[in-house]
Amino acid sequence: MSKKASPALFELISSMSKSEKRYFKLFASRHTIGEENNYIRIFDFIESQEVFNDEEIHDNFKGEAFLNKFSITKNRLYDQVMKSLDSFHSGASIDAQIYKLLHGGQILYNKGLYDHAKRQLKSAEKLAKKHNRDILIQEIAIQQKKIIETEGYKNHDLKELEEIRLKDQENHLQIHYYDELWFLKSKLFNHMNRKGKSRSDADLEVFKSIFLSYRKLKKPKTMGFEVEYLTNHFESAYYFAILDAKMSLKFMEKNLSLMKNTSKAIQSVPNKYFSILTNIIHLETANGNYKNVHQYLKELKSFKQEYKINSSEDLDIKLFSSINSIELMIHIHRAEFEKAIVLEPIIKEGFRLYEDAITPLRKAYLSFNLAVAFFGVDDYNKSLCWVNNVLNDSELDEKEDIIAFAQILNLIIHFELNNDQLLPYALKSTMRFLKKRDRSYKFETIFLKQIRKISNATDRFEVEQIFADIEKDIEEIANDPFESVALEYFDFKSWLKSKLKKQSFKVIKRESFLAQAS
Repeated sequence: MSKKASPALFELISSMSKSEKRYFKLFASRHTIGEENNYIRIFDFIESQEVFNDEEIHDNFKGEAFLNKFSITKNRLYDQVMKSLDSFHSGASIDAQIYKLLHGGQILYNKGLYDHAKRQLKSAEKLAKKHNRDILIQEIAIQQKKIIETEGYKNHDLKELEEIRLKDQENHLQIHYYDELWFLKSKLFNHMNRKGKSRSDADLEVFKSIFLSYRKLKKPKTMGFEVEYLTNHFESAYYFAILDAKMSLKFMEKNLSLMKNTSKAIQSVPNKYFSILTNIIHLETANGNYKNVHQYLKELKSFKQEYKINSSEDLDIKLFSSINSIELMIHIHRAEFEKAIVLEPIIKEGFRLYEDAITPLRKAYLSFNLAVAFFGVDDYNKSLCWVNNVLNDSELDEKEDIIAFAQILNLIIHFELNNDQLLPYALKSTMRFLKKRDRSYKFETIFLKQIRKISNATDRFEVEQIFADIEKDIEEIANDPFESVALEYFDFKSWLKSKLKKQSFKVIKRESFLAQAS
């Protein structure tokens, strides 16, 4: 028998909390006859493994009868774990409560207890409406119609049937609208993930065409929570993509109010609440509204405790990456680079702890900002190490925005390190990368053209003149909304000024921040 196996059971057990694991052992002892000890023994052994190894399991249980059909045993154990998790979470999950009532209604219907079934379904409908579960309302309606058909319509007049029809139509319209809008939202994010925010008229046209399709959708008269949330989310993302930060913030704040004013919404979908706060913080930081930033950051750090949110690896990863990314961004924006680099061991530990569970893009942004932070304290070797984390990640091929600016930062670091021999090769590599991905934007074109001149310069006077030329060119395009996106990644203007004034990047960056804040 092959000892190579899928780690699905290991992954499931590893994802469980201590409370879930304790509950499983109680559940297994109550619901399994004869095999419960084997299940718990296998469960305990797999739980003790740091890395899944099927051969270790076979060696540990050598001679046990269940090893003869171990794949079947593991499948049964997986099913038992899922049943225990379903039972454990049935009270906490609104969806589970509604499905339980639905199932109860089906049982009562099958027994011919139609009045009992109607009461059960009425409770399910009330709960579904309260918590805006539009799709489940549709399932409840199907069961209610079965009862009407079985009873032969004797207790239902035409007026009531017409009310049911109108209610169903409105519910179907909400679901259709949601499905179409979800597709448009996904289409918008697909383009934005590959290309970033608008950098050209062509990008703008792509986003505007998606928005035009949205405007043509038939909106339902009433909107449940999910539909209203998605509508605000789409509009916020659209305005963000076309560089209208004020309108983007407006729709984010609408969703924040929606979350806070909808009963149990934050507890039901904490990831959405977390995402809204994170996005608002990013926009407020860009606008320099630090009073609001610190208020929202405090809320982001405490909302799990305040709303008694159960931990999950997904939420913990997002909190780790977002909170650290935000704090890095704030310190860098304020030229507090010493405070920023203090976060390095925390971020390293998070990378170790979450390993492959954290997405490459989240790692990339944290790594890039750490590279900028170390650049700010003139530790160019450390800066180079972190920027290489981005450039060496093959999973980021499609994430053109972050890699493009990592390539440019890489050039600047090599310049600061006086790597005269490496600089021409790095320059060629960057130019190939940008050309291959059709990123012929003004900023990149100007910057690379002048850096090439620097790599060919023969004396410092020529280099100084080239820096003056670059500063002039960058200043001319700084007010172009399409090109200002580049300055969100790295403060190229402050770096150029530091070269011309022969002062540190940190000093010039701090002066620039204080001038803007005054």
